[in-house]
Amino acid sequence: MSRLRNFLFAANRPLQDRLAILIASAVAAAVAVTGIAAYAMTLLTVYDQFDNELVEVANITSGALSEDLENMGGIDTSAWRAANVIVMLVRSDAHPINQPGRNTTLVWGADEVAIARTAQGFSARTGVDSNGVPTRIVAVPLVDGDSYYALVIGRPLATQQAILQTTGLALLLFGGIGAAVAAAMGYFIAKSGMGPIRHLSDAVLAITETNKLTPIDVKGDDEVADLGRSFNRMLTALESSRERQKRLIADAGHELRTPLTSMRTNVELLVADERQHMLPEGARSEILRDVAAQLGEFTQLVGDLVQLSREEGVQPAPEPVDLRDIINSALDRVKRRGPGITWDVTLEPLYLTGEPDALERAFTNLLDNAVKFSPPGGTITVELIGDRFRVADEGPGIAEDDLPHVFERFYRSEHARTTPGSGLGLSIVAQTIQAHGGWVKAGRSPSGGAEFITRLPGSPVPPEEHEALDDEDDFDLGPYTD
Repeated sequence: MSRLRNFLFAANRPLQDRLAILIASAVAAAVAVTGIAAYAMTLLTVYDQFDNELVEVANITSGALSEDLENMGGIDTSAWRAANVIVMLVRSDAHPINQPGRNTTLVWGADEVAIARTAQGFSARTGVDSNGVPTRIVAVPLVDGDSYYALVIGRPLATQQAILQTTGLALLLFGGIGAAVAAAMGYFIAKSGMGPIRHLSDAVLAITETNKLTPIDVKGDDEVADLGRSFNRMLTALESSRERQKRLIADAGHELRTPLTSMRTNVELLVADERQHMLPEGARSEILRDVAAQLGEFTQLVGDLVQLSREEGVQPAPEPVDLRDIINSALDRVKRRGPGITWDVTLEPLYLTGEPDALERAFTNLLDNAVKFSPPGGTITVELIGDRFRVADEGPGIAEDDLPHVFERFYRSEHARTTPGSGLGLSIVAQTIQAHGGWVKAGRSPSGGAEFITRLPGSPVPPEEHEALDDEDDFDLGPYTD
């Protein structure tokens, strides 16, 4: 049995074959159970009807037999043959009285003796006659004065066995045909049901072989169709990720080429001057300062690329932070780069759960951008009011055509191409703010300069006072909160 089960449901057997075998086996089992039940019911019905007929014959003849028990009521032997029965008496002391003039008798036993002695009920069993022919034997009580007998009547089972044999063969034949039809239907059902899955498998194989993320055609509303639609969404996400990676690599290669070319030129000048001493006095120091500045720009660009390569998720473990501390830390770093700029700072408390280093880098980029474009002696406004952070400068502002693109990677307006930078700072800002569940917008300030407004979900209440609030819905520490 175990070997048969392993053969039918082997792990290396195709799922379609296993489904077909499973369907065929289930139908075959149902047909077998139905056939066995039908045969059993037929058997019981045939024998029950047969027994009733013999009991009725016995009841009818018992009155005639009681008039002359030794001669079986004087009934002619041909009458018993016409009725196709064999009649005999068994006395309570186990003495048999056979039918006169007939050589064939019944093989009687304890059942018949018990009926004679108890004089109650009747017995019915399958036995044989004296010639060994299968016979149905029925015994009913017969009382004659003080003598107790069992009237035993038997009839050959040839007709009933023929009926049962025909019924069994018919059930076996039609059951086998039904099982074969079920197997064929199971195969076609499995093949039809596995069609969408096979289509999906072929699509995966085609993607593996061609490396083309081509969506598959999905029809229907069943679970397999849902799987296909989920697969298409995954392909779309992968295609989008691949395109972003290609664009990032292409843009990074383009941006890296400029500082590398400049550094290579300066280094070649220094090497040539080492042999020929062709540079005027002081030029060597100026070239070295230029190389150092280019290295700084190159380092910043590489750092920005690493930050962007982290995709849209903030991977380091987040923690509760006071956004004022992060902004003040960013201000301390940026103020050293704009010594002549006036800062108008207003910071209200805002607590959230986030990644401090990523947030500080984002706010530093926003403040750096304001310093970069602020005129000498200009004022930069920094405000944190509620869940809104605003930074505005008095520079030339952002052109209307550039506003939709300022957060794109490596995008630099015509006015900004002469200023230092990698073109990735604002893209990192947008990515970080969005990863923390917020948004950032660019526009023009009332003074005409650039203005950036960010929104981060948080609360003015410190985390330790959070449990004291009556309404927890009023407190939100951001997307990382459990």
